Amino acid sequence: MQTFSVWVDDKPGVLNRVSSLFRRRGYNIESLTVGHTDTEGLSRMTIVVDTDERGGRLVEANLYKLIPVRRVENITLVPQIARDLAMIKVTATHETRAQVMVLAEVYRTRIVDVSADALVVEVTGTEDKIESLLDMLRPFGVIEMVRTGQVVMKRGSAKPTREERRRIAATAAGAGTPTDLSV
Repeated sequence: MQTFSVWVDDKPGVLNRVSSLFRRRGYNIESLTVGHTDTEGLSRMTIVVDTDERGGRLVEANLYKLIPVRRVENITLVPQIARDLAMIKVTATHETRAQVMVLAEVYRTRIVDVSADALVVEVTGTEDKIESLLDMLRPFGVIEMVRTGQVVMKRGSAKPTREERRRIAATAAGAGTPTDLSV
């Protein structure tokens, strides 16, 4: 697996262009999340792709060919924090409600909705943690589940330099094409 942080213009159709690149090249996207950044006009994608190191280099090169892409970082091998979010609706009868709530506490989750016959558990963590909780909740009866893809951030306090942030913002504003936005 290869993990990329990709900064793109915050415009309609960008997600389609990026995902089409992967489709055309025959890569399977394991996880894709998109959200606004602290820079106006830019969004950040976290893309996890099922490929090896060589394929990762090809993906990075092809991403840079797309006009709305401003910066690409392959963060597979750098120290990182990766999290998923899931909400799981589980059957909780009068007899089983306490057991489900104890499991939620053990996994450090939150109960975000309670009804007469179900609970909704919100869990944030690694993919393994979420899978483990799901395995524990299945005997009670999982009614529904929704899950995000991974969001990943490099560890530590290193930030792009002022010059790098300026170049990213300038290219997002259409002031030119970056020659090298690697950080």
